[in-house]
Amino acid sequence: MASEQDPLFLQVKEARPSVLEAYAGKSIYPNHGQRIVNGYRLMQSASDIFLGWTKGTLGRHVYVRQLRDMKLSPMVEVFTASWMVEYAKFCGWALAKAHARSGEPAQISGYLGKGDTFDSAIADFAVAYADLSERDHAILKKAVRSGRVEVIMEPA
Repeated sequence: MASEQDPLFLQVKEARPSVLEAYAGKSIYPNHGQRIVNGYRLMQSASDIFLGWTKGTLGRHVYVRQLRDMKLSPMVEVFTASWMVEYAKFCGWALAKAHARSGEPAQISGYLGKGDTFDSAIADFAVAYADLSERDHAILKKAVRSGRVEVIMEPA
C-alpha cells in the first residue's frame, strides 16, 4: 500500500494461446503470459512496473498487472463530428506508433516482398507530400505579404 487509503491490487489473468496461432504458427514465447507481457511492453512507452508472467500451480499460463480503477476515457458521446475525427486521428497515430515499434525487420521484408509496390506507394506519398508542402508554403508567403502573418527574423 502506498498509504492506508491507497491499496495496491494486482490482477492475475489467464493467458491463452493467441487466436493468430492457427494462421501464423506457434508463438516464439514458451509462456502465453510472456507473449502478452512482451506485447504490452512493445506497445506502451511506459508499462506497469508490476507487469509479469508465470505459470500457475495447475499449469495455466498467466500474466500479472497492477489493477487501476482510475482510468480516464474521453466522453465521445458529446464529441462534435470534427472532434471525433481529431480523436480518431490521435487513436490511429498512437496505434500506428505502437505497432511500428513491434516489427521484426526480416518479417517486414518478407511481408513487403520482392516487388516494387511498397516502394512505389512510398514514392507517390513523398511526391504528394512535397506538393502539399509547396502549396502550404505559397499560402504562407501570401499571408506574410498581405500582413496577416508577421515574420520576425532572428540575427544569424
